[in-house]
Amino acid sequence: MSAPLRVGVLGLGAVAQAVHMPLLSRRPDLYSIAAVADLSAEVADTVGARFGVDAAHRFSSLAAMLDAGGLDAVMLLHRGSHAKAVLEVYARKLPVFVEKPLAFTTAEVDELMTAEPGLGHPATLLGYMKQYDPAVIEAARLLEEIDDIRSIEATVLHPTGNSQLAFAHVIGPRLPLPGSVLAEIESEDARLWNDAVGDAPVDVWRAYRGSLVSSLAHDLSILRSFNSEPTTVDFADIWRQSSKHGTREVGRDRNSFGDHPPSITATGKLAAGGRYCLAWHYLPDFPAYRETVRVVHGRGAIELVFPSPYLMHAPTELTVSSLDRDLENRTIRRSITEAFDTQLEAFHAMIREAVAPASGLAEGRTDILNCQRILASWARRTNEPVGGEIGRLVAQQI
Repeated sequence: MSAPLRVGVLGLGAVAQAVHMPLLSRRPDLYSIAAVADLSAEVADTVGARFGVDAAHRFSSLAAMLDAGGLDAVMLLHRGSHAKAVLEVYARKLPVFVEKPLAFTTAEVDELMTAEPGLGHPATLLGYMKQYDPAVIEAARLLEEIDDIRSIEATVLHPTGNSQLAFAHVIGPRLPLPGSVLAEIESEDARLWNDAVGDAPVDVWRAYRGSLVSSLAHDLSILRSFNSEPTTVDFADIWRQSSKHGTREVGRDRNSFGDHPPSITATGKLAAGGRYCLAWHYLPDFPAYRETVRVVHGRGAIELVFPSPYLMHAPTELTVSSLDRDLENRTIRRSITEAFDTQLEAFHAMIREAVAPASGLAEGRTDILNCQRILASWARRTNEPVGGEIGRLVAQQI
């Protein structure tokens, strides 16, 4: 058996503390957490100590962690676009696991595709864990022989992040980050805002950055697993509603989605001729995250219902409806195999056995472009002024 991969982890926020770090620590057969890094040295020390990382291998920057050496791979779990960090890892000839979003612009990904190192195996795995969910894999298998997918409908009901993560008791820094660090974050955010949507209002930028590229992209990856990618965006809408009965504040989600997070819908054609409908709703008073994907074809239907991704080992439910002589046959399947864990196995297999990941840079670029096309379709219909890459799509009627 090969030695465990020595992995360095950048970004020790919610997804790292609730999911990735616990799973890495449970797989000593595959991984050794060799180093951690976070912009907050306090968080790096606290989380690093919790998971047995030596004090000498806790850092406050990716560069410092890479300079220390001793790594076989890097996991990028920090906020925002990961493109600059990926380039740093590529420069050290290391493979990388990248949480979503990979980037906010296709130009960022084009630069990555040029720089991706030849390692004798794939260099990049994108963190679309739902592609590794046993229910998704089984649904994809069942759909392989279906040649008439009529429609795919995906709906995300997204409650507050605080309500989803309360069980994890995520820690943050007690002291604010240094002013120079905050200024660098704000400058990079402003640059990408301009590159993606020009001088469009902040609510437009946040709908694109937080709701589309950072969330609904998961559903685009599921469509790809079903060999049913979108070819057009025929209609898209973004709107905001509130209720006088609301009780929950959006809290920390305000940074991602804004003071009044949106609802988004998009419809269009699939490559094989069917249609798709995507819907994403931020519902602060909804009791629990719920995502439903329903595939209708000539001989029946397949439906997937996903629970909150942070509730590890909570099963995704797969319901298969088909004809059994003159009767409807409905089969329900559940697996408690954790998709995040299977994803870590895939990252290990990518490096040790050269197994291609479910999604790499090219697939990530396609998802970003489709998110841009959704926003462009809405902007074109509503005459919303949008610049940057998406503004060019509006002008080109793409």
